[in-house]
Amino acid sequence: MPRVVSLFLPTWPTDRVRRITNGASPSGETPLVLVGRDGTRRVVLAADAAARAAGLRVGMPATKAQALVPGLVVQDAEPAADAAALERLAVWALRYAPVVAADPADGLVIDASGAVHLHGGETAMLADMIGRLAGSRISARAAMADTWGAAYALARFVARPAIVIPPGASVAAILPLPIAALRLPIDMVDSLRRLGFDRVSDLMDKPRAPLALRFGPELGRRLDHATGQRAQPIDPVRPPDVVEIRRGFAEPIGAAETLARYTGKLVVQLCEALEARGLGARRLDLLFHRTDGRIAAIRIGTAKPVRDVKRLTRLLCDKIETVDPGFGIEIMSLAATLAEPFQAKQGVSSLTEETVADISGLIDTLSNRIGGERLYRIAPVASDVPERSVGRVAPTAPPTGEGWLQHWPRPSRLFAPPEPIETLALLPDHPPVSFTWRGIRRRVKRADGPERVFGEWWKRDAELIAVRDYFQVEDDAGERFWIFRAGDGEDAATGSQRWFLHGIFA
Repeated sequence: MPRVVSLFLPTWPTDRVRRITNGASPSGETPLVLVGRDGTRRVVLAADAAARAAGLRVGMPATKAQALVPGLVVQDAEPAADAAALERLAVWALRYAPVVAADPADGLVIDASGAVHLHGGETAMLADMIGRLAGSRISARAAMADTWGAAYALARFVARPAIVIPPGASVAAILPLPIAALRLPIDMVDSLRRLGFDRVSDLMDKPRAPLALRFGPELGRRLDHATGQRAQPIDPVRPPDVVEIRRGFAEPIGAAETLARYTGKLVVQLCEALEARGLGARRLDLLFHRTDGRIAAIRIGTAKPVRDVKRLTRLLCDKIETVDPGFGIEIMSLAATLAEPFQAKQGVSSLTEETVADISGLIDTLSNRIGGERLYRIAPVASDVPERSVGRVAPTAPPTGEGWLQHWPRPSRLFAPPEPIETLALLPDHPPVSFTWRGIRRRVKRADGPERVFGEWWKRDAELIAVRDYFQVEDDAGERFWIFRAGDGEDAATGSQRWFLHGIFA
């Protein structure tokens, strides 16, 4: 079943203005409106959150807005620049799925079918999307549903940052929404309200013929788009310099073997085009344009630039079985939506130099099956706090140059977070004589410590005087543990004085 994301940018024009002006733009607390011509009048065409909170609305005369809000910042609207920036944002959103398009004038639409697992699931995908935009000072809300129409309605008429509707429940989710959520013209919405239609549910069970006779085919078309009874094609955006190969068919094709055969032919042509430009593919999008207007897609990524025909063909064909051809596929297109300079390596003679195994093929296979975010390598981080001394890097990332401290041994397994334990200690600076962990009491036979670890005051003010005292202890059974007390044992400001088990030695 298709899974479509509608990304709503409620203050896109004003957010764009603030971004391009940087330090010269007004602060976020200062109301900002963009004005333009409506005939002979100057009216508000866009208002930021502060302006809306002050009572200003789109369509209000500019002079009235200035009179209502002293200190209001007024700038000229630039619809053409807003549209061009929205197209560039759609190109940026290609990181999430192969099929992305601008949804003027305030959003994007993304067909996430088959790409959700690469981002940790539907909820995680939307959260990452909204978080990245928020970091760029762009307000956003997102909804995922079975259809473009349903996702559009939910993103704009449900007051939640992100909403995910389970497959098959989209129609029920939009029934309580106002009829304006169907993307109907304003005059049609007003006419329907005068007739007593306020919610989408009011229209669902009504005969279509009388409504079409009075309002035309647009009302039925929008209802069908929202419920999925009629396809709403998405015309995917493409970067201006993307390397793309397309192939059309006189007769629609649909057999998996046929799709795999033509996939191999497209890969050969694409690799030739990449070689001519000195590039290697890091991400490939294979699109299948169906006869019903829908687009099925396959996305693969690679750990490093690649133009090995066999490897790329195998990665793409591994996902052919996930493609639903419908009544047939008319066009296949293969694009390298992310390409980087390709550096050829000279062959190494095994008689003079030691060969290094290339595991990038294995990394590509695993990451495309389980998601690139789940495949990583552990690297040292310069920090005395144990849980902060490790970080995740890409499997093929170069060495960071950092190393782990060697003056004190560290356990082979750390608990995240540390687990609380009950202890019996004779003196504050001494290790406990026994501790209880997970309901089992253990008597300490040997101990070494304390090792004092200070907080990182430059990260949080609360760590200015915080300390931990770590001990390596061994119980009667010979098992070794790494425990610590939060605090110095005397001053409550240094920590809670509670004990925790942080790791286990092999």
